[in-house]
Amino acid sequence: MTDVTVPATVSVIGGGRMGAGIAQVFATAGAVVTIAESTRDAADAARDRVATGLRRASEKGSLADDPDSILGRLDTVTSITELPGDSGLVIEAVPEDLAAKIQVLSIVEKIVEPTAVMASNTSSLSITELAAVLDHPERFLGMHFFNPVPASLLVEIVRAPETAGAVIRDALNWVHALGKSDVVVRDSPGFATSRLGVALGLEAIRMLEEGVADAESIDRAMELGYRHPMGPLRSTDLVGLDVRLAIAEHLHTTLGERFRPPQLLRDKVAHSDLGRKTGQGFFNWQS
Repeated sequence: MTDVTVPATVSVIGGGRMGAGIAQVFATAGAVVTIAESTRDAADAARDRVATGLRRASEKGSLADDPDSILGRLDTVTSITELPGDSGLVIEAVPEDLAAKIQVLSIVEKIVEPTAVMASNTSSLSITELAAVLDHPERFLGMHFFNPVPASLLVEIVRAPETAGAVIRDALNWVHALGKSDVVVRDSPGFATSRLGVALGLEAIRMLEEGVADAESIDRAMELGYRHPMGPLRSTDLVGLDVRLAIAEHLHTTLGERFRPPQLLRDKVAHSDLGRKTGQGFFNWQS
């Protein structure tokens, strides 16, 4: 088998948990990575997330290189216009807002070279709709990473009608260079993973709402009975209840009543019980 490598230069737009994780795995694989954020504080926080992730990976013995040398391949900027023009791959990882993503992608296309591949890490929004704003939609695709990115084995590759076959092949090679596995899916609401994951998560929330069982029991049933590594309610806490609600609302609009968000989910989001990131969701994460 031919050796596969990541692009020499990778840009990541958005340095939250997902963006920082994506930056970490590409830097670990040898790429020079730039994270674009909106402010210096946000950019510094993104760098700290990567540094923390590298330190933890080193403590677990899963890094071949010194964490500081990997971190030396990471830069941060506070404007998309400061991203390197020679990026071989640009991954958008901003929040799940169609207008925001369209604005970001429209700016990026004017900065990078025509040979650069552009990707979105969206978990549910239409790749076709995002590509429609580009002058060269053939170089655009979905690269849906999973949280936490360094530990997750999967990247979901989403192909829009105009995505070039060579771009899909490049993306698959990069996924393999990261030591991860792929699934390739046609662009459709929720793709494969979000559609199935949200369906299971929403039903688990309805069961909790109806008093079928407590959260621990519902999760244990799937972990022990179906060998899921994590139950649907704890998984929702990890993803973020606000993120899960936004995806569910999008799928409800596009696919119908079976994805209507339960009132319990709406209530928790309204009370800012968003899961691990706030310390409370369906489980208590304070400790």
